[in-house]
Amino acid sequence: MAYRILHVSDLHTGPPFRQTVADTLVAQAHTIKPDLVVVSGDFVQRADFVAQWRAACALREALPQPQLVVPGNHDVPLFHLHLRLFNPLGRYRRYVTTELNPVFELPGLVVVGANTAHGLTSDGGRLSRTQRANLRRILARYGPEVYKVVVWHHPVANLPGARKDRVMRGAASAMQVLDEHRVGLLLTGHLHAGYVGHTRTMMPHLEHGTIICQSGTTMSGRGHGHEKGQNSCNLITIDEQFIQISQLLYQAEVQQFVPVAEYRFLRI
Repeated sequence: MAYRILHVSDLHTGPPFRQTVADTLVAQAHTIKPDLVVVSGDFVQRADFVAQWRAACALREALPQPQLVVPGNHDVPLFHLHLRLFNPLGRYRRYVTTELNPVFELPGLVVVGANTAHGLTSDGGRLSRTQRANLRRILARYGPEVYKVVVWHHPVANLPGARKDRVMRGAASAMQVLDEHRVGLLLTGHLHAGYVGHTRTMMPHLEHGTIICQSGTTMSGRGHGHEKGQNSCNLITIDEQFIQISQLLYQAEVQQFVPVAEYRFLRI
């Protein structure tokens, strides 16, 4: 049986949020009818402003269920220092979800979320010791017959040709955890540009390796790099033999997200 995951990221419900693009994505998502919608962080542009959280809450309610979501660094207040240090994800918990380690299951598939955004994190994230322990504990429940997908916000790989290192702190140890538990696919965001790759490109000694699927910003005008000013998301199909990733880019001329690249990996 094939499952489909719609992977969106970096919604940033604050200037320069693109409402027309958001409306299109919501309509297409209901047409696609995915088995799961994944949001890999950054619901708001500035977590200090309640109006942006209300908009993010409305947007989440408009998207199809079921959903699995994780926070990003923009979901942590920037200007409210007390909140940033002592309750960094308080507003995320209030307006989005209280669950920071979400788990979604279907027969033969599990999707697990983790948090890489913390109060002292302004840009680059990290998978804390507690988060690594939680992830290990959850993944250990599932045998090799279950295809494992992990979701967090920050990237473990730079974009091809990047001049600046933007990977999360402790990326190597995080990739090692994925490999130890035979995680087949990692979904991330943060860089505002889509990318598909593999952990064995950076760490060839890994026994299994993990497919990396990064989404650009799906609804903000802050696309970077090869997606400068653009919006993207991913539609992923998982069946018994293959993992297929279709990168979708918003085209204003037709007011639709359309496929621009496809990747196919043998399921191992």
